[in-house]
Amino acid sequence: MNAGDAPAPGPATPGEPARTAPAGHRPSRFDYIKDGAEIYRRSFATIEREAGLGRLPAQLRPVATRMIHASGQIDLLDDLAWSAGLFPAAHEALLAGAPILCDSRMVASGIIRSRLPRGNEVICLLGDERLAPLAAELGTTKTAAAVELWRPVLAGSVVAIGNAPTALFHLLEVIDEDPSLRPAAVLGIPVGFVGAAESKQALAGNDLGIEYLVVHGRRGGSAVTVAAVNALCPDPGGRSGG
Repeated sequence: MNAGDAPAPGPATPGEPARTAPAGHRPSRFDYIKDGAEIYRRSFATIEREAGLGRLPAQLRPVATRMIHASGQIDLLDDLAWSAGLFPAAHEALLAGAPILCDSRMVASGIIRSRLPRGNEVICLLGDERLAPLAAELGTTKTAAAVELWRPVLAGSVVAIGNAPTALFHLLEVIDEDPSLRPAAVLGIPVGFVGAAESKQALAGNDLGIEYLVVHGRRGGSAVTVAAVNALCPDPGGRSGG
């Protein structure tokens, strides 16, 4: 008799505890892989086989792999663009303890704190009570207004924008106004239909000396941005966090 054909446990006899079928022997309605390590292995093997990662600099391959894994989109690589100094700039900043400034709580909550090499502070100010009046004063979104509140910690930071094109546009305006506030690196990967593609194009074409990583076009979002941040974090041995 197969395990799936075994009779259901009967009622307990008086004085005996109720019997339940062991979880591992319950019949499964679907045929699917249940081992987490095997799922990861096959996922990354698929990315390695299909994505054409060889076109990237070696240091960025783990970052791109994680971004593809987060999005489920092999062709994301076609829209990936970066500055030559992105990897060393982000690495050095994180190793020096630079904060990570996030445009949304979703991005901030996804960053794996144990990967941060110096217990780096992860900052998202969307809950700050100053935002609503500041946004009204500036005539913009609260997410963009939060960039104004980043000013004291902006210089040398790592910025992760995964949702708000207005935040990315305003960041570029702030740095243009005061170049001394330039972050070490900006991961500009906002998602959306209004301003997302344009804001990323503005970052990629910047003449402000900003090191950047973008995914051109409409796609992006919190999961992809978080994947990039986590993969860029150096491990204790100084290698990529891929």
